[in-house]
Amino acid sequence: MRIALVLLVLATIMAAPAWARDERPPDEARARMEVHLKEVNRLAQHFDGVMGSDCPRFGSRPEWTTYFDGEIERVVLLVAHLEQAWYEATRTGDDDVRRAAKAPRKRLDQARALLDKLQGCAEDNGASFSSMGVWRRIEREVPQRQSEIALP
Repeated sequence: MRIALVLLVLATIMAAPAWARDERPPDEARARMEVHLKEVNRLAQHFDGVMGSDCPRFGSRPEWTTYFDGEIERVVLLVAHLEQAWYEATRTGDDDVRRAAKAPRKRLDQARALLDKLQGCAEDNGASFSSMGVWRRIEREVPQRQSEIALP
């Protein structure tokens, strides 16, 4: 029994440096997180423009589909950057860094509003889509995109 306890303590001590390697200093975590938040803000500005303008009109369904797919791709990218910013923030114990990463999550509401607008735009262009289907697509594509945008 005593030997098992000693082995457990030794294993814990030896594993501690591996846990510590995963944690970053707050300044480094903040810098990595801010890279992603800048992209979130850039994409949000694009969506502000879409939300503030009339629906584009297209001469054919394929043109509409190309436009729609591009907007959904931007939503995927926005969500991936939000997720990656949060991941970077969790690599430090600094609460301020974590709060800074959480604040922009309100942008997800903007993405939902964008889908509502695009639903009306689709109808104006003789097309339609399932909002639930699009959200499933976004959820499926985010992990891959997140791995593509992760900093080395």
